[in-house]
Formats: sequence, C-alpha cells, structure tokens
Amino acid sequence: MVAITLPDGSVRRFDGPVSGAALAASIGPGLAKAALAMKVDGKLKDLGAAIGADAKVEIVTLKHPDALELIRHDCAHVLAEAVQELYPGTQITFGPATDTGFYYDFARNEPFTPEDLPRIEQRMREIVDRNEAITREVWSRADAIAHFNKRGESFKAEWVGELPEDEELSIYRQGEWLDMCIGPHLPSTGKLPKAFKLTKVAGAYWRGDQNRAQLQRIYGTAWASEDQLKQHLHQLEEAEKRDHRRIGREMGLFHQQEEAVGSIFWHPNGWTLYRAVENYVRGRISRSGYLEVKTPQLLDRKFWEASGHWDLYAEAMFSALPRSETAKQSEGERTYALKPMNCPGHVQIFRQGIRSYRDLPLRFAEFGSCHRFEPSGALHGIMRVRAFTQDDAHIFCTEDQINEECKAFCALLISIYKDFGFEDVTAKFGTRPAARAGSDAIWDKAESALQRGVEAAGITYVLNPGDGAFYGPKLDFNLRDAIGREWQCGTLQCDFVLPERLDATYVGEDGQKHRPVMLHRAILGSLERFIGVLIEHFAGRFPLWLAPVQCVVATITSDADAYAGEVRSALRAAGMRAEADLRNEKINYKVREHSLAKVPVLLVVGRREAETRSVALRRLGGQAQEVLALDEAIPRLIREAAVPSH
Repeated sequence: MVAITLPDGSVRRFDGPVSGAALAASIGPGLAKAALAMKVDGKLKDLGAAIGADAKVEIVTLKHPDALELIRHDCAHVLAEAVQELYPGTQITFGPATDTGFYYDFARNEPFTPEDLPRIEQRMREIVDRNEAITREVWSRADAIAHFNKRGESFKAEWVGELPEDEELSIYRQGEWLDMCIGPHLPSTGKLPKAFKLTKVAGAYWRGDQNRAQLQRIYGTAWASEDQLKQHLHQLEEAEKRDHRRIGREMGLFHQQEEAVGSIFWHPNGWTLYRAVENYVRGRISRSGYLEVKTPQLLDRKFWEASGHWDLYAEAMFSALPRSETAKQSEGERTYALKPMNCPGHVQIFRQGIRSYRDLPLRFAEFGSCHRFEPSGALHGIMRVRAFTQDDAHIFCTEDQINEECKAFCALLISIYKDFGFEDVTAKFGTRPAARAGSDAIWDKAESALQRGVEAAGITYVLNPGDGAFYGPKLDFNLRDAIGREWQCGTLQCDFVLPERLDATYVGEDGQKHRPVMLHRAILGSLERFIGVLIEHFAGRFPLWLAPVQCVVATITSDADAYAGEVRSALRAAGMRAEADLRNEKINYKVREHSLAKVPVLLVVGRREAETRSVALRRLGGQAQEVLALDEAIPRLIREAAVPSH
C-alpha cells in the first residue's frame, strides 16, 4: 500500500507503485490534462516516474512556480531537434534553462545567422504540433558512447566517457530524436506552450574552456503564456532603449577601451554623476555614526593567506611581483596582491591600540577601490567590471548588539534606496557555501545571529542555500527597476571567522579579551554597477539633484549672450550645475540637442527676456514653457535640486 499526501493534506492510497500521470487522473480529468510533472517530497520528477513509497506529492501545472524551468528546458530540447532536422550533420552539446529562457550549444562548420532563427522557430512549432511523446530510458555507458559515436556526436560521446561509473545515465527520447539528460521533462512536446521566441546567436566554447572547440549558441526565451512572452519582449525592447552603454555615450558620461579591460574612463559629466552619488551616501553614513577610513591597494600575500582569501578567493585576485631583478632581490620572495575586498584592511585598523567594549559598536566605512578578475566574457559595460569602488563598511560589535545594528542598517538601506527612486526591495538569505572558512559550529552561530537580526529589522527574505560568503552568511538586497528587472546591490553579512583569523579583540566588561562580531555591509554594492542601474532605471532622465548638467541657458539670438552668461553665473553661484549654449544655431536645434543629452531644465533667453530679466523654463520631455522672473526661477530650481536629507 502506497499513501500519497496531497498539498491540501488529503491522502490517497494505492495498492502498489503509482505514476504521477495515474495519480493526476485519479484526482480528476482536468488535472490529468493540465499535468506537466510532479514534485515528490520536494523533488521534481517526470509524470511517468513511479512512486513506490509513502510520499508528499504535488502535481505541477502551468500555474506552478516550477513550471517555467520545465518549459524552458524542454524548449532547449525542441530547439536542438529542430536544428538537427533542418541542418543535418550539426552536433549537439548542452542546452540548459536560464532565468528567462534557454539556450543550446551546437557544433557546425557553417555559422548560424539571425536570419536562420525564424526558420528554426517555425520548425520548433511544428515539433510541438506533432505532440511527440517524451520518455526516459536508462542506458549503459558503452551503449551511449557507441550510439553517439555512430551518429558523429563526438562531444556527447566524450562527455559520457567522463561521467562517474556509479552515476545512472538517463536518455530522453523525443519522437525519433534523443538526448542525454538528467531531466525531468514534460510528457510530450504537445504540452509545451508556444510562448517562445529565439532571440540571438552567439559564440561559446566546449565546456566553457576557451582552449577547446568553438561552438555556436542559440538563445531563446520561453514563458507559460503569450501574454507573459509579450511582456518580456516589451521589457527587452525597453532594456535596449535604456542600455547604459548607449546612454553613457550619448550623455558623454564614460567610455571603455581594450587597453584597460574591465575598467572605466569617467568623463567630466560622468564623474559629476559619480561624485553626486558618492557624496550623498557619504553624508547619510556620516550622520549614521560611520567613521570613514582608507586602506592600501596592495598588500603582501601573507596577509591574504591569513585572512583565507588566498586559499578560497585566489582565482578572482590580481597578484604582482617587482619587475626589476634589483627590486626582486630587495623584496625577497614577497608576492603582493591587489585587494578584492576591503574587510581585512578594516580589521587591521581595528587592531591598532586596545579596544574596549565601550568603543563598540565601531563602524568603519570606506569608498574602497577593489580589483577582481572577472572573466572577459562576463564583463558588461560598467555593470560588471574588474576595477570598482565599493561603498563598503564593517561594523565591529558584540553578539548582543547584532540585532540593533541589523535594524539600523536595514532602515538606512531602505531609506537610501527610496531617495534614489527604488521602492520595491527584496532580499535573499545566503547560507554556508561548500568552500568556506570556519567550523560548522561557528556557521551555526553566524546564521542564527543574522537570521535573528534581519527578522528583528522586519525584513522578509527567501533562502538561497549555499550562496553565503566564504567567511559568513549574507543577506543580499535586490532592487526592482522601472521596467521590472531585479538588480542585486546591497548586502549584509555576519562574520565570526575573520576576527578570529586576523586576531581582532576587545577588552570586555570583565577585563578579559573577547572577539568582536564583524558585520560586512554595503548599500550600493559598487558605485559603478549602481550608477549603471540608475542610468537604466531613469533612462538617463535623472532627477534634478542627480543630473550631471542640471540646466542649460540657451540663447535665441546673440543679443542675449551677455544676459545668458549672467544667468549661468547666478545659477552656479546658487550651487546649480549650469552651462550656457551661445552657439549661432536655431533654438529648436538647441532644444533637440539638449533633450538628447537628457538635460532636465532648459532656460531659454532672448532679447525680450534680457530686457525683462526673465527666463523661459522648458522641462525635459515637455512641450510647454513657463516664463518666470529670474529672481523667482533660481530659488525654485534650488528647491527642486535639493539633495534628499534626513
């Protein structure tokens, strides 16, 4: 007898093993028709799998949270079948689901082009219409290798040969086509919604190794309904319009070049924006009791060995040796590394002198320049770089102070996000990763302490198992931008490990030495990434307090040049970032050009305005203009451009 407990708590009993399809049919014909897969004791499985013991079971339909991953994985298989039907001789490799869709990597002598995608997509729809049964088979390694070699699938044969001997090898057959896969999959291609679209072609490498064979990757997106697909495609269109790299060029904010891979050349307007963000955050943290510090860029390898970074983070670090033989001899065997993080340096400042429990909590903040080796393929504009600045801080406190410090930090973070225009904030709780420093007992204590702290702060979160830092659990904060995308920015981490490894102590009320707890926290994350997010969130149309150029005084005729210069000077004297456009161009041309440059306010002046000491205000995106006396316009703009304060 097998007892199946359903999500509503009801129990169904069967004389022997029962498949997910049979279970769904026993509940009702509607569910049997809608069923895509099942979850057995929390594990996703094919509908055809047999349940041979008592279990908790959910039937997965299109409305289930796990349906999208199934749909996207099946889309990858349907894509591969379509490609091999249309382009015989093409080898298949891997095709996983992604956060918004799927891709598949192919080996083919002739390159795919964007023009091939509609034809492939049409064949995919035909495969769905065929309603091909999808079944799971278990093969021996010898049979699988022989099959793939016979079909000229050398990549698949290689992969099979390297799998562990004790690992079950599953093959999913889809009509006459098949692929090696751990599954699960839909019961047939006809269950796959046609809410998919192929989006682009890109290059890839076999097993992600640039020294191996080059492959071709076809990307697609897939959703549970046409409405979801349309919404996503609209979001992609909006994202393209808001691309920070394009807007950065148009507004003259920054550029990047091959001679400094992963680094940024900030132009005057871009650096003005950068400083506006930095100075705002500096003011907020200063008023919240943080003490700003500065630590070295280059530190001895021994220091990073002591902190644990050299063993657990070395692949992301840049190391350096003296170049000349004379310098090498004087330095001995020393190796230096550029800091990837600021935390060990802050511990060194804490260790200077004797610290008392009365000094705690002690909050050290740094706009610290860091360097991390990001693979070239992962770099993306100013969103993912190798040289960046963190708005980093570390709070040294007692265990009893963790809750209050978490509450204060979370309140500060939410307030700052709101000032930047982000109201929708979510959090993920990352627990201990496989590669970590510290004992399980230490991690138990750190995870419990951080959990209590964030719950005391009233922050709701979802668990993200295994995603903690190597030295402690973390809470990552995600912002939702104007078009619905999520960006991970802030973080709060609870660390009992580094104070131990780097010998940080304070004298307690009992006169004995104790280890402080170290709370790592950042609000923006990196200034570069956050500014990229801001650019795309606002599509370059920044609120007045952030705009690199807040207003431009534009002349209609040269008769007003002197007055325009006077207006600009008055604006600058009042603290506004103002420019003047005195070029011998038509005013409509000037208005159009400064609109493209996303200047929030245009003050148009001609002979009449000069005579009456007035200005005609035009707002970015608006057609109307408002004529005001200069003495009235400037105070109004000053109020509008005020930096948020608390």
